[in-house]
Amino acid sequence: MNSTNQSRRRMLARSFAGLGAVWLAGCDRLSNTTWFPKILESGESLSKNAHKLLGGRHSMAQEFAEADISPTFRGNGNTDISDLKFREMANSGFSQWTLLIDGLVEEPTKFTLAELKAMPSRTQITRHDCVEGWSAIGKWTGVPLTAVLARVKPTPQARYVVFHCADAFEGEDNEQVPYYESIDMDDAHHPQTILAYGLNGQSLPITNGAPLRLRVERQLGYKHAKYLMRLELVETLAGIGEGKGGYWEDRGGYQWYAGI
Repeated sequence: MNSTNQSRRRMLARSFAGLGAVWLAGCDRLSNTTWFPKILESGESLSKNAHKLLGGRHSMAQEFAEADISPTFRGNGNTDISDLKFREMANSGFSQWTLLIDGLVEEPTKFTLAELKAMPSRTQITRHDCVEGWSAIGKWTGVPLTAVLARVKPTPQARYVVFHCADAFEGEDNEQVPYYESIDMDDAHHPQTILAYGLNGQSLPITNGAPLRLRVERQLGYKHAKYLMRLELVETLAGIGEGKGGYWEDRGGYQWYAGI
């Protein structure tokens, strides 16, 4: 990407981030109106279309040098899991953990952490931008999602990858709702979209989503699902949660396409 496009992309990112901050401050009240959700939908479409205009499907997020890595990389969202089964897996170095990939695939498969680490890897130093207003630069190592999908052979009907996670948030009536997110197949096949098992040259800490988390570098932090347990390929998001594609999207105020 040339310098002109990079400058235009940064300008658009700042504009969308500023608009997002205004929208999110009071989204509980605004999401109950008829006009505000329409504004969010139009902004999401504008952001997605701007990304395609400026770089297309394979435009790359900025990557940094080792010297740029942040001294600490804080956790976002949940930073620990109390579930007994998960704690047992963590105590054994996740040797008993598996990642299930199913749905619209020809060969549903469970992958161990060792099997994922044995596949060709990618390392990238990128900036994580959180919707809460902070950012950090980290060095991520993992297996490209496109390589894992090639092993399970998505069917032609597959349009989205849904990420089901081990962590949960409190829902209605104090029920625990496991976190979930989704991306489309364009982002799934992007070269910087990886299933990360390493951070800054070490095994991924539990605080940051061990044993495996998504890195989808052209989108905001809430899209980077952690504590991955299952990837489900679907044709439509209608049957996932309340149909908007993610835990926070279903609760109002957060866009499904969170491009930066």
